[in-house]
Amino acid sequence: MAVERRPLNALDTKEAQYQTQLTAYGSLKGALSSFQSAVTALSNPDKFSAVNANITDPKVATVTASSAATAGSYAIEVQSLAQAHKLKSAAFAATSSNIGTGTLTLQFGSYIDGTFTLNPDKAAQTITIDSNKSTLAGVRDAINSANAGVSASIINDGNGSRLVITAKDSGVANALKITVTDDDLNASDNAGLSRLAYDASIGGTMNLSQTVAAQNASLVIDGISISKASNTISDAIQGVSLNLLESSTPGTTTLTVSRDTAGVQATVQSFVKAFNDLNKIITDLSKYDAATKKSSILTGDATVRSIQAQIRGVFNTRLPIAGGGLSTLADIGLTFQKDGTLKLDSGKLSAVLSDPEKNVATLFAMTGSTTDGLVSYLSSTPDTKDGTFLLNISKLATQGRAVGSAAALLTIGAGTNDALSLSVNGVPVSVTLAAGTYSASTLATEIQSKVNGDRALSAAGIGVTVTQNAGVISITSNRYGSNSTVTITGGSAKPGLFGTPVETTGADVAGSINGIAAVGTGQTLAGAGDAGGLILSVTGSVIGFRGAIHYARGYAYQLDKLVGKILDNNGLLDSRVDGINNSVKDIGTKRDVLARRLTEVEKRYRTQYGALDTMIASMSRTSAFLQQQLANLPKAGQ
Repeated sequence: MAVERRPLNALDTKEAQYQTQLTAYGSLKGALSSFQSAVTALSNPDKFSAVNANITDPKVATVTASSAATAGSYAIEVQSLAQAHKLKSAAFAATSSNIGTGTLTLQFGSYIDGTFTLNPDKAAQTITIDSNKSTLAGVRDAINSANAGVSASIINDGNGSRLVITAKDSGVANALKITVTDDDLNASDNAGLSRLAYDASIGGTMNLSQTVAAQNASLVIDGISISKASNTISDAIQGVSLNLLESSTPGTTTLTVSRDTAGVQATVQSFVKAFNDLNKIITDLSKYDAATKKSSILTGDATVRSIQAQIRGVFNTRLPIAGGGLSTLADIGLTFQKDGTLKLDSGKLSAVLSDPEKNVATLFAMTGSTTDGLVSYLSSTPDTKDGTFLLNISKLATQGRAVGSAAALLTIGAGTNDALSLSVNGVPVSVTLAAGTYSASTLATEIQSKVNGDRALSAAGIGVTVTQNAGVISITSNRYGSNSTVTITGGSAKPGLFGTPVETTGADVAGSINGIAAVGTGQTLAGAGDAGGLILSVTGSVIGFRGAIHYARGYAYQLDKLVGKILDNNGLLDSRVDGINNSVKDIGTKRDVLARRLTEVEKRYRTQYGALDTMIASMSRTSAFLQQQLANLPKAGQ
């Protein structure tokens, strides 16, 4: 049976070899994953334009900077911080005290010389207070659940419980005006829900009292006075975001912005190490030692050779210049050694990073840049070819709009001409305008505030801009393209505000990229041909030639995609591993078949052995009998 089992031992040896190969492929897969992590970090163009921002006195502000920031030094003096408007109610006996029912309409704006001016960028919000929410605690909860741009809390100051309403956004233009529709039919007395009314304009009802005034942040940067609604300021210094913490008056603090070349150096060095680690793994798994005449686990393996060839193929391809002035790794001090490893000349890389004429990002990352400041590169696909593309625009994108046929009536009466129905981008909206006599500008602001405050519209991410020209009201969708529409559908306010409105559907941008017609959707333009998959955003007011788009896929980007494809579930490695696992499974099947055959062989051998044993025993008995009989025969001569 030991001889019979030799094929089974051969199968065990073969399976051990396959398992060793699986372990080797596992090591290779791990090295490829580590390498991909390194190239992914380099495939982000922002990595190469990162900057450091530091402020002398961190108690005054914290600071961050994006790749758009310019290196330099700035003197900053923070004079005051922005504040959010805060109001409090009279004291109530308990949180369960009944307040009243009706509606609260919250509007945001500024109080200037006794007049409230609506903030056109803030929509009015209406909150219904029914009998289930009529207690002090119920009103607080109703306000908080409405997500209306304010927060509400209850504070007990020892004299009773007070409702405190705070605007979520700070700044002078975000002061609160709270109008009440009280179910007791008196919206201005100090009883019922009207106890929550607040209007600080001349003649307004102020049943709430102000505890913190709405205030802008005030600061001076390099001698220039700046006023902002928020303590987080990202549009004062390009690419720099300031988070103000406290006043620095009367002193100044210094903000310094510098390029993060050390970060780029470290990332490139990580890339070199990851490649060299991968190269070592591949070499160790596939080398042949001529001295010992021993091969490695995967010597001559076609899959390993293919992976190695594909990676080297990327490095051996010279990149087209895409506005960066670089086309090979040697341009930044990365060179291959005789053993296949990469070596970095840090001094050369540092010199390139310091050269404003060179853009290292184009060597590693997938980059798209435009020569027209109002054209932006958005995205691309693997089908997009490297190169420079020329852009021509034949038609600009426009917005859907409805314009009145005559100057609007400026007096709105409650229940008479205060209702307006319209459709914006196909979403129906119905609003009720506040009664009063307006100027054309304040009426436009009122309409915009109420329309943008519609929940269905805001849920769809749609808004409008309402303007007036010589008293004629215009409503414009904030979206561009052929799906952008504004239609005035009815309401008692329609005749006085718009008469017979002129309604215009928006248009998509149109043009060509490299002479091939592109597809426009709103303000975005999708290329074809070599520019297939290239998506641009086109703004501005100029038609005709709009400059060039430089597009390049750097080494890190290409390696990231290649390694990702190799590591994919259906990629080269998994296909090879699946093949080995199938071979192991086949060995298991063969082993089972062989084991069953060996069981039958052993059974047959044992049966034959038993029969032979019986035969020998019988022959032994016969031999003994014959010996006995021969012994009893008369001897010769007797």
